[in-house]
Amino acid sequence: MANTGFVVNATRVDPYKNFKFRVLWDGKTVLGVSKVGSLKRTTEVVKHRSGGQNSYDHKSPGRSSYDAVTLERGITHDLEFEKWANAVSSYAGDSAMDLAGYKKDLTLEVLNEKSQVAIRYFLFRCWVSEFTTLPDLDANANATAIEHLKIELEGWARDVDTPEPSEAG
Repeated sequence: MANTGFVVNATRVDPYKNFKFRVLWDGKTVLGVSKVGSLKRTTEVVKHRSGGQNSYDHKSPGRSSYDAVTLERGITHDLEFEKWANAVSSYAGDSAMDLAGYKKDLTLEVLNEKSQVAIRYFLFRCWVSEFTTLPDLDANANATAIEHLKIELEGWARDVDTPEPSEAG
């Protein structure tokens, strides 16, 4: 069903919140993710001048790049972050690298207050460039131990076929 631009919730005035979301990979929700970095694309500017008009630059788009995305979650016995990070690099050496499976497509879903999917993004050809398995440990602190993934990606796209959920009832 294609999104026709028809507004389902004409009375909704509040924007979606940033604390209702989920991340999926390999067709499953990744449990415990408490923070996801922003999706950011930057396009380089190519400047040029014409021979008859040298007093200002003409500008056109050049190469685009996508910033890395970070994922954070509290440490548990779930090994999914570590398994994925180890597919790129592990203490076992180069022979342990998973050349066929180290890149994954991820899905990021923003949910409304009723936990219905409101916005969906697809993140393409992602891989782990940085993995923090244990944070600094501090006996004087009062905090959750967080593991961290920095994910490189080749692009992302909004799923325009994700319809606006009905919030009635």
